[in-house]
Amino acid sequence: MVYYEIDEKLKENEGLVKLSDFKDSYNSTIPERFPQASTTLLKQFKNTHPSLFKEGDGKEEHWSVVKHRKKVMDWLTTQDRAEVSK
Repeated sequence: MVYYEIDEKLKENEGLVKLSDFKDSYNSTIPERFPQASTTLLKQFKNTHPSLFKEGDGKEEHWSVVKHRKKVMDWLTTQDRAEVSK
């Protein structure tokens, strides 16, 4: 991998994306043993952690892979398995 490819990937991950794009990115890169994210669970996460979502124009849900991925991963692993499987 060339440095400019790494830089482009980092820029992409630092940017703000829609919930659906974050979910797709998260689920495609998460280890198999971790629970998958769903739109419902991500909305619950956002409601539980509103201070993490102060960026953006307020009209759209904005997610950042760099800022939210690890926090979502930790949060999902603490949720009841019945909730996660929805």
